[in-house]
Amino acid sequence: MAETTILTLVGSLRAESVNSKFAEVAAAAAPEGTAVTTFAGLEEIPFYNEDLDVEGKVPAKAAELRAAVAAADGILLITPEYNGTTPAVLNNAIDWISRPFGQGSATGTKAAVIGTSAGQFGGVWAHDDARKSLKIAGAEVLEDAKLAVGASYSRFAEIAPQDDAEVVEGIKSVLAALAAPAVATGAVAEAAAAN
Repeated sequence: MAETTILTLVGSLRAESVNSKFAEVAAAAAPEGTAVTTFAGLEEIPFYNEDLDVEGKVPAKAAELRAAVAAADGILLITPEYNGTTPAVLNNAIDWISRPFGQGSATGTKAAVIGTSAGQFGGVWAHDDARKSLKIAGAEVLEDAKLAVGASYSRFAEIAPQDDAEVVEGIKSVLAALAAPAVATGAVAEAAAAN
């Protein structure tokens, strides 16, 4: 049986970002038979510009992102909340993987959004915006696979995310949902084949 692959995109560029540490927890806590990797270099991708999105002009890092998303079985966005929404670097990544419209690399791929932020609600506005954008980009967003951890500065002042049992279990739960086989899709295919 082939290994399930989950690609994480992290919305914070800071070296010591707690959201980056969530991505490390995800890689370490992946279910058996699942590999979790983080895409490096989102900050190197130019802002989406349709003039660049033509054969022979697509920036190399944008093409690399599209290929990585297309090859993954699932996408896990891990993001803080900036000014009530998702960081620009993550919005830009979604813009690139959404094109061409209806045929972008995210089309049909399972996706979930988690993260932590300094506010008391843990970035839920940003997470909701990211889910909406992913849906429009064609991803199969898992609405119930969530984790929003508030008060990140105080919560992780003396404990690392990998040592926070609630965080680890929450991330494991989201990964399990992303790695689970698409039972409903298979049932629909079997029913169609029977007719």
